[in-house]
Order: sequence, then C-alpha cells, then structure tokens
Amino acid sequence: MTNTGRLTSRPVQLDDVSKAIIEQLQTDGRRSYADIGKAVGLSEAAVRQRVQRLQEAGVMQIVAVTDPMQLGFTRQAMIGVRAEGDTRLLAEQLSAIPEIDYVVLTAGSFDLLAEVVCENDEELIDLLNARIRSLDGVQQTETFVYLRLQKQHYNWGTVRNR
Repeated sequence: MTNTGRLTSRPVQLDDVSKAIIEQLQTDGRRSYADIGKAVGLSEAAVRQRVQRLQEAGVMQIVAVTDPMQLGFTRQAMIGVRAEGDTRLLAEQLSAIPEIDYVVLTAGSFDLLAEVVCENDEELIDLLNARIRSLDGVQQTETFVYLRLQKQHYNWGTVRNR
C-alpha cells in the first residue's frame, strides 16, 4: 500500500538486506545507521541511502507510536458503518474527523470500518451522534468497544513475517 492507502499496481520486491534493515528499525526506530550497517554488512552511507529509498517508495515510515491509554484516551472502539451512495466520499468525510485514526472500505456486512480513540465514553457518544451518524450516506452504525488490546504489531513484510 502507498501512504494514501491505495494498492500499488506492483508490490515492491525487497532483497534480504533491505528486509534486515527494516527489521532493525522495527526493533528500534532510533538505531543509528552505523549500528544498522554493522548488523547488516553495509556502510553507514549505504544504509542511509537504502532507508531513504524505502521511505520515498512508501514501503516504510519511521514514526513514534504512542499508547492512547497512557495519554488519557481511555475509550477505543471500532465502528462498523453501513452506508448508501458512494462509500469513497463517506470515507473521506470520516477521515477528516480527528478522533478517527483508521478508515477502511470493506466488503461484507459493513461498508466501512472506522477506529476511534476518545478520552471517555461521553466523547464517544458525542462523536457517534453528532459527527458520524449525522453524515450523509450513513444508514447504520455498530460500535465495538475495545475491552483490551491483545496484540498489535507493525512488522509486516520482513524475513520472519511474510
């Protein structure tokens, strides 16, 4: 996928060295290029160039991942949306809502799924009623409140995770 969420016409083929660089950064995104170079058998400059190419190709991003619970956002939920009309337009509207961090068009019983992060249940209720259900095209929503996040990882596509 590209940064815009669209599937690319042809996936990027990674060699073993690029996969090893990605694995190193997945373990510690702040690891120096020199340390990564030692681990994968390249110079610091070569690692820097490869990382830059991987980022420019949209293969990876280096970001800080926060824990919403630690920041006071105690309510997370996935909202299934049944819609009428062009779901792409509705997806754009949902994507513009700051509390929504994930929007995907789906096939199945829901047309879209939207993950939300809120400070509390009152904010979730307001978000649902005033800002999601009021959008043109929304026919029905179903909310799946997260009780506990059991697993979340970001290490797709590397040697150990094909």
